[in-house]
Amino acid sequence: MEANVNSSQGLVGCDRMTLENGNFKVQSVSNQFKAATPYIRRDFYKITLFSGKVRLHYADTGVLIDRPALIFSNPLVPYSWEPISDHWTGYYCQFTEAFMNIHERSQLSFQDSPLFKIGTVPVCFLNDTQYATVETLFKKMIEEEASAYIHRFDVIKNYVNLVIHEALRIQPVAPVSRQTSAAVRITMSFLELLERQFPITAPSRTLELKTAGDYAKSLAVHVNHLNHAVRDVTGKATTVHIRERIIAEAKLLLRNTDWSIADIAYALGFDYPAYFNNFFKKQTGMTPRSAKLLAAGSI
Repeated sequence: MEANVNSSQGLVGCDRMTLENGNFKVQSVSNQFKAATPYIRRDFYKITLFSGKVRLHYADTGVLIDRPALIFSNPLVPYSWEPISDHWTGYYCQFTEAFMNIHERSQLSFQDSPLFKIGTVPVCFLNDTQYATVETLFKKMIEEEASAYIHRFDVIKNYVNLVIHEALRIQPVAPVSRQTSAAVRITMSFLELLERQFPITAPSRTLELKTAGDYAKSLAVHVNHLNHAVRDVTGKATTVHIRERIIAEAKLLLRNTDWSIADIAYALGFDYPAYFNNFFKKQTGMTPRSAKLLAAGSI
């Protein structure tokens, strides 16, 4: 049982669908598409087996996918697809954290899988043999979902785990050393909290956390401790992460919305549009107005 997604859906449509049975959905897809998908955070986890050419944008990073690959997406990090080639094929499965309630005897903790590794590249490139192996697992998921077996979702869960294991086998995630685990844990919590504020979906929805102090308070740690941990793990200061993420969101809003500069400034936590103008120009070398006109092709 395989279903193709038509041009009105594609990767956009499947991300807007409600999960069947409330917790899981799997489907094969093949299509022609030219429009980028919305840059939003979804409410589910997703594993995509992809063959084609596309640029994946997630958080503030872009990855060119020009050969077969597995792509992992989680609810914490917003992402979008920018098509480069007209033809693509593959499979995807979407599921909730509740669906992946792995029993304690499992050798692989779901939290240790690539899906939870914020700050790492969520793409695992495959050769032809590896692609065929993973494709077989997706076909088995589709076949099992269509069956009448009462425990079919337990079987599907095992297939999802096998896909994760294949990714770890091909591209292992380096273990965190015990000496740095506390700093890594704090840093990951900070990065997750930072990403949860985005994307900004309406001018009335403003940033709640603006400074390193705000994040430290939310994480119940001293701001100096947070700053030290983040710099030690990532090599960049907490304020740099915040600033870069705000700039990335500002560029997206200027390019993809019809909001006024003032609306964008307020949504990003600036008390006055002039403050936003100065901030944006200092970081990018151009004013928000110039950036918006450039994105629109007016200059």
